[in-house]
Amino acid sequence: MANAPSLGPMATPGAIAWCVLVQLTMPVYKVTVATGDILKGGTNNSISITLVGSRGERCRTTINYWFLPGTGSCPPTPSRFLPTPHQEKDMTMRCEQDLGRIVLIRLHKWRLFLEDAWVCRDIRVMGPDGTLYRFPCYQWLEGVTTAEVQEGSGKKLVDDELEILKQHRQHELKAQQEAYQWKSFIEVWPRCLNVGSILELDSNVQFSCVRATNFTGVLIFQGAFHLLAGFLLRPTFWKSLDDMRSIFSWTRGREIVPEYVARHWREDDFFSYQFFNGNNPIIIQHCVVLPAKFPVMPEMVASSLGGGTNLGKEMQEVLSQTLGPTSPIFLRSDAEWDWLLAKTWRNADFYSHQLLTHPLRTHLFGEVFAITTLRQLPTCHPLFKLLVPHFHFTLYINMLAQSVLINPGDIIDKGSGVTCEGMLLIVQQGLEKATYTSLCLPDDIWHRGVVHLPSYRYRDDAMSLWEAIERWHKGLGGSCFMSGIVAFYYGEDVAVSGDAALQAWVVDIFTNGFLGRTSSGIPSSLRTVAELSKFLTMVVFTCLAQYAAINNGQYDLGAFLPNAPSSMCHPLPAEKGKAFLQHFLNPVPEVDTTANILVALILLSSRLSGVVNAPGTYLEQRFTEVEPHWLIRAFQGQLEEIRDRIEERNHWAKLRYNYMNLLETENSIPEHLQKHFGFFWRLGNSLAAAPNSSERQLNFAGSTPDYSREAT
Repeated sequence: MANAPSLGPMATPGAIAWCVLVQLTMPVYKVTVATGDILKGGTNNSISITLVGSRGERCRTTINYWFLPGTGSCPPTPSRFLPTPHQEKDMTMRCEQDLGRIVLIRLHKWRLFLEDAWVCRDIRVMGPDGTLYRFPCYQWLEGVTTAEVQEGSGKKLVDDELEILKQHRQHELKAQQEAYQWKSFIEVWPRCLNVGSILELDSNVQFSCVRATNFTGVLIFQGAFHLLAGFLLRPTFWKSLDDMRSIFSWTRGREIVPEYVARHWREDDFFSYQFFNGNNPIIIQHCVVLPAKFPVMPEMVASSLGGGTNLGKEMQEVLSQTLGPTSPIFLRSDAEWDWLLAKTWRNADFYSHQLLTHPLRTHLFGEVFAITTLRQLPTCHPLFKLLVPHFHFTLYINMLAQSVLINPGDIIDKGSGVTCEGMLLIVQQGLEKATYTSLCLPDDIWHRGVVHLPSYRYRDDAMSLWEAIERWHKGLGGSCFMSGIVAFYYGEDVAVSGDAALQAWVVDIFTNGFLGRTSSGIPSSLRTVAELSKFLTMVVFTCLAQYAAINNGQYDLGAFLPNAPSSMCHPLPAEKGKAFLQHFLNPVPEVDTTANILVALILLSSRLSGVVNAPGTYLEQRFTEVEPHWLIRAFQGQLEEIRDRIEERNHWAKLRYNYMNLLETENSIPEHLQKHFGFFWRLGNSLAAAPNSSERQLNFAGSTPDYSREAT
């Protein structure tokens, strides 16, 4: 549509008056464009905008050159790596006629010489009648390009009445599916993103310019520190238990819980506590029948069980062992080192956690959820708006993990007793046994028979979070978070079954995440509001609460080597009564191997102060309707109540279970890695200031809460 007519130099007063009158009577649109809250998000390239309405469109209008500055150099301080306040530009656009309802924005980026990428946060348009239209964008524009942004109301395909919106949806999905393609990293694993390196990732799923260095940076800095401390240069056995404590004494502020562990690791109560509330709390289950191969006789353990019970009632863990002269049954009543060695050999749980519970059930499944969301749901879809905050940087961090953790010669291969070939087999078997029941917390708790298990903090906190995410709560006067979102956008079952994008999303997860295995119980379609609410809750719970529960305590409980060795280099003694300290020191990993493992553990479980994206926080305001914002606020209120209950319970605890405390939990799987630079900066200063290696200590003071009152 053309602009108002221009006047030549010989225009008469009447013509000038006519043009002024036309200008005054033309519909006026007030436009505000905001850059993203991210360093170097501004641009000095040219940005233009086109308004598209239900009755027509306004021709391209240049906003300005040197738009929204933020590209300059920054001093080498931590503030350089923090988000910058977004900046806005206002403009007025006049049209020859009313464009009707504004449904689409086109952003045009053009450069004359140097490329300067720009990240757009959102666009707001005030129409002639005072109606405000919001266009959440949250994407990078690179090169000479045009980006189309649909009005921010959550819409399914059936909600698009205009042909231009239907075409926009089709073009967007086609582009997304070309950008995010599947590949098999390992044939028998869940499929992943088809990129060869992090450099091939789309800018919108990468870390910022600083976050991109954090994952490898933590390995470099932490590895260099251990190198200075001498641990990585010691391919020798540990000399004593006290020697093992020295390695975490160098990480000041993170040694509190490891010190508690070092004092209590021999105790049977603490040994059993970790099966309930340790790093892998989802494997314990109620055994209702003694297996045929279980060789322990009731009289062997009668004294340990105490009066009023017996072996048949207790139903201990299954062992596939044949009793014989060279295969003894180790008992609590045995000599100290016999029993300690037997308990230490539970390190098979290390493999279960590090290969199945942690990577498979959070990182790999999280990547599947992220890719399917990007491939099958357009940005205007309500479920895209709901889910995408829980996938921040998941693809990036998984790509890095492929590069530095799980390849031959990397940390897992060198630091554990599982070869790369063994790891592939374990994950394959784990995927074959993964079920929808095990991913849905209430079903899993019931299936494992641990509903009434006492002192099961993981279950208590996890159930509180699951219910806050999913269920109806009469105290809030209506639906809670997930059920409320689904009810608002779908209402009835027929809307669920009729949403083609939703059904394609579920099929993609079933096919590429669980390899089409029907025995998993993973649905390949969703037909009701209740089914959709449950499935969405499972996805969000996996990325938010489950990840926190099985990730955040890895360093706390694994820093003291005897408590959770990554491997055992010798078999258990063939005879009882002949073990002593050296029999314990020889099988556990050597000093340099231990240091390598600790590099990974401190990376994976670091929790620094100043959490940016706490659970329930939707920093990217993609929802524009009132109802979702109300539901989010109600959800945040419930999370605060859960946090207060956990804090109150932990107040007098000798060892706090804090891994799902909302003060320590984040909104997506690798969110905590974005804040590591502050740690590196402090580390670099402390190393530079220390005159010798004996004074070079990692200082985490003030960044990690005190989980152990006894330790203080």
